[in-house]
Amino acid sequence: MKISIVEDEKVAARRLKRMIEQALPEGSEISLFSTYEDALDYLQQTPPDLLMLDLNLDGDDGFSILQTIPDQPFQTIVVSANTDRAIEAFELGVLDFIPKPFDEERLQRALNRFTGRYNRINGATTFVIKNQGRRQFISVSDIRFISGAGDYAELHLANGEMHLYNKSLEKIMEQLPEQFVRIHKSHIIDKTAIAEVLVHGAGKYSVRLCDDSVLPLSRSRYKELFAGESSTTEDV
Repeated sequence: MKISIVEDEKVAARRLKRMIEQALPEGSEISLFSTYEDALDYLQQTPPDLLMLDLNLDGDDGFSILQTIPDQPFQTIVVSANTDRAIEAFELGVLDFIPKPFDEERLQRALNRFTGRYNRINGATTFVIKNQGRRQFISVSDIRFISGAGDYAELHLANGEMHLYNKSLEKIMEQLPEQFVRIHKSHIIDKTAIAEVLVHGAGKYSVRLCDDSVLPLSRSRYKELFAGESSTTEDV
């Protein structure tokens, strides 16, 4: 994930960079630009995934960047004390407008909007699991289903392994690509791993995955995701 920060105040730029590094997964590439000219040149040649944009760039207008690149291949979050320009920002298609001064919670909300949209389009490819002081990389393509486990989640892999991950199912859903769906308050599955949907009667449903795991399927999620599909099997 590539992120560009355009901010002419060096202290503010470094603080924003540090907060983003703490808020987003490791591996994000963050570049800093303090002038309109340097930022515009870079963005036209090497567009990032996310632009964090101040509006007052030593006398230059940050919005000029968005106007010069009308079909931006990146998302933009404006970070500015000029709150009177928020409407103008949204008219230019920005994802969010963070008023200065801001705190970590406000920045996190904006980044959550970005990562949710980014990952649903591009798909997260790896989860980083902390295990006894070490970092273990779990490929998302190896995950068959995820179950809630209190403050943690259980990642169940195709090879039968299970790993604990210290995020809620809500946060995990923001990271996953589109083939993952929430089938129950306690379960997320890879929809491509479904072998059949089981209809038990009396409003009870479940899904059987290709590894023969059977998980509960809520009535509301059945109606939303699977009602009318030919892959369902009814108990008799």
